Amino acid sequence: MNNWNWIVLFLAGLASGIVSGMGMGGGAILIPVLVLVANPGQHIAQSVNLLYFIPTAVVALVIHIRNKSIDFRMAVPIIIFGLAGALAGSWIAASMDAGLLRKFFGGFLLAMSAYEMFRKGRNNGGK
Repeated sequence: MNNWNWIVLFLAGLASGIVSGMGMGGGAILIPVLVLVANPGQHIAQSVNLLYFIPTAVVALVIHIRNKSIDFRMAVPIIIFGLAGALAGSWIAASMDAGLLRKFFGGFLLAMSAYEMFRKGRNNGGK
């Protein structure tokens, strides 16, 4: 990789960290940049994203706990079912062809983008 690729990866990591800290999921930035710039393959890019997520999530969680902006009664059931979903999703992704996984991820990004662009009558969480 040349120096420009490293700079792009650095900026993608920074932007992804900012977005993750805001609670929006930085994988939407990090995975496409990894695939397009570093070309590691879809499975590896998604695995790197998951590994990247651990320390950034811990930092964001500490800050949100300090700001008392977490409802733990709501979070616990989401965490439990999220863990079950993570097990199922990782099993499915590991058994999937990389090209198909890339298409599913791209479709997910498009669907979420369309949802955010066209949703009506909602503000930023009632604030």
